[in-house]
Amino acid sequence: MKRAYGFMAAASAAALVVGVGYLTVGGPANVAHADASPAVIQATMADNFRLTDQNLQSHELYRMRDARAVVIVTQMDGCPVSRNTASTLKALQARYAGKGVEFMMLNSSPMDTREDVLKEAKEYGYDMPILLDRNQLVGEQLGVTRTAEVIILDPKTWKVIYRGPADDRVSYERQKAKAEHTWAADALDAHLAGKAVAVASEPSVGCLIDFPNRTAAKTAKISYVHDVAPIIEQKCVMCHQPGGIGPMPLTKYEQVKAFSPMVREVIRTQRMPPWRADPTVGHFKDDKSLSPAQIQTLVHWVEAGSPRGEGPDPLAKVKLGVPDWPLGKPDLILDIPAYTIPASGVVDYQRPFVKNPLNHPEWIKASTVKVINRQGVHHILTGYMEDVPAPGQPAFEQNWGVSVGGYAVGSESQVNPANTGALMPVGGAIGFQNHYTPYGKAVTEASQIGLYFYKPDETPKMVMHNLAIANPTISIPPGEEAHPEHAYIVVPHEMVLYSVFPHAHYRGASARIVLKTPDGKETTLAALPKYDFNWQREFVFEKPVSVPAGSTIATYYTYDNSVRNPANPDPKRTVPWGDQSFDEMLYTALRYRWVDETSDKPLPQYDKDLKANQLMGILDHRMDGKITKDEFRKDPMSQGLLAKFDAIDRNHDGVIDSKEMLVAANYMQQMRQQRHAAANKDATAKADDQPKAPTPFTNNGAGR
Repeated sequence: MKRAYGFMAAASAAALVVGVGYLTVGGPANVAHADASPAVIQATMADNFRLTDQNLQSHELYRMRDARAVVIVTQMDGCPVSRNTASTLKALQARYAGKGVEFMMLNSSPMDTREDVLKEAKEYGYDMPILLDRNQLVGEQLGVTRTAEVIILDPKTWKVIYRGPADDRVSYERQKAKAEHTWAADALDAHLAGKAVAVASEPSVGCLIDFPNRTAAKTAKISYVHDVAPIIEQKCVMCHQPGGIGPMPLTKYEQVKAFSPMVREVIRTQRMPPWRADPTVGHFKDDKSLSPAQIQTLVHWVEAGSPRGEGPDPLAKVKLGVPDWPLGKPDLILDIPAYTIPASGVVDYQRPFVKNPLNHPEWIKASTVKVINRQGVHHILTGYMEDVPAPGQPAFEQNWGVSVGGYAVGSESQVNPANTGALMPVGGAIGFQNHYTPYGKAVTEASQIGLYFYKPDETPKMVMHNLAIANPTISIPPGEEAHPEHAYIVVPHEMVLYSVFPHAHYRGASARIVLKTPDGKETTLAALPKYDFNWQREFVFEKPVSVPAGSTIATYYTYDNSVRNPANPDPKRTVPWGDQSFDEMLYTALRYRWVDETSDKPLPQYDKDLKANQLMGILDHRMDGKITKDEFRKDPMSQGLLAKFDAIDRNHDGVIDSKEMLVAANYMQQMRQQRHAAANKDATAKADDQPKAPTPFTNNGAGR
């Protein structure tokens, strides 16, 4: 129905242009054209926004302030006028290549899916980002009514300097002829030359785009009491209350109204709510995002003047308070060794440990990390260790087994699925990786981990595991805005995947996790078009993912090392892998179980088989299952392996295949274990005469 309607609208407009030649009716940019609804006022300026394109990359308008001009072209799938102008737009884009002009398309049709747009772009040669305005807020603000409209912005002021067709060749027939009027090119030439634009507006003649929620009659009905307060209660109050992690309370009408302009801005730029998973990819538990209807309601309410409405304030009845332990009283509380975070400087990762206090094995049902100084703690990772490190020895991650819990801003609790748990044996230790960040004053941080166990008579049947896909060979060149890096792992046995946890640092721009099954099918499991270093989340699949043996789980990241990234510490630096936030990481934690394994039939070899595949997925930069010498980078690990290339290449064919790399990986693991054992033995011998520190823990039922 939509396509037929679009075709009739386009055919009518094209007939008008062909019959008359071209239209010269212009006027100020804030005056509605004759073919637009009288209620639609076309904007003279563009507000800031952030939207995702067809390739799952995110774009924020105001970060393009260093451009000389920004060109936005309205588009809708199936519209003949959009399709007919594709070659004109491609020529326009080529004409200004290298001249500081940014080109992008705007699709404000909620009926067009990302897959539809990808197909249309490929078929008609749209070689530019197509921003998906699913909530129609950008199109509404700009006063868009039709497709194939070119809107040119001055990034210094964000004023509209031209809007209308690219030229007068809007029909298929006219595309064969030379344009008589090249309005968009003329406007760009004048602007780049520092001159006034002669023709600032021309009527758009593309397909009409329906904006059903744009009318004042609909937005006037929205009120705080009946429409907005329920959204604030459901999505905002949990953080925006006294003691919460939000910077201001939003617990009554007066507070919400006072911050309403900011509410509109952070929603339009996707800074809030802090949920980065793209809504078109996957379904996740505890989804913090706003629905399209909720987004439209909040923004339209602010634009209508934030009316209160009649009746009592619904938020007055909300029970406030941030509990110490949101999952209830833990069965065991582990005290992480205290650390004094200095007021300034760089703090190396701290890797302390505590001895395991259990006197019999326990199955972990859930965990919560309680942090005292949220500003100073970036993350806390944990892992059970079979051997207690010698005094003074760090609890290095390569010696970890199952995770005991973890913390990052926005991810404090971890709950295992029903009938699934992780076994915490007797003996050994719990190791920590603590990332502390100074924030202007010295504070002592003494975090705790609360553990929740299954009851003795309810041993879970299924066993939870954890592993990370990482790539320590990454190298991000200076100045690059969207530098790609990747890593993968081959899954040797049938697996059920429960969650993914993408992680990068200040330059992290986007992340995708893709499952490739042996039948050749590829499925994007999760996508973060705009990665946000300030919010680290585990994305738990609403329905666990079945991963056949022989599948590949691949992770694709992009990094913004340009001046457009406001968090970038140094755009002129080549950035390597590193623990500190001014370096970078490509790290995706997985939580999974093996289909063949049960709690009474453990299969520890399966995890060893999986870990042995990590090295191949790091070094295989072409992702073709084999490694040649030219794929090795300059990082120490790669260079060390390159020096042993001929020894690893056992059949001497000039290629390291997966089987040869597996042998090398197992050998390297054995060497690491031997070095660790020797270092631990040496440290223990030196510490024999030292007093032993007490084990820091609070027992609320462990050993019951």
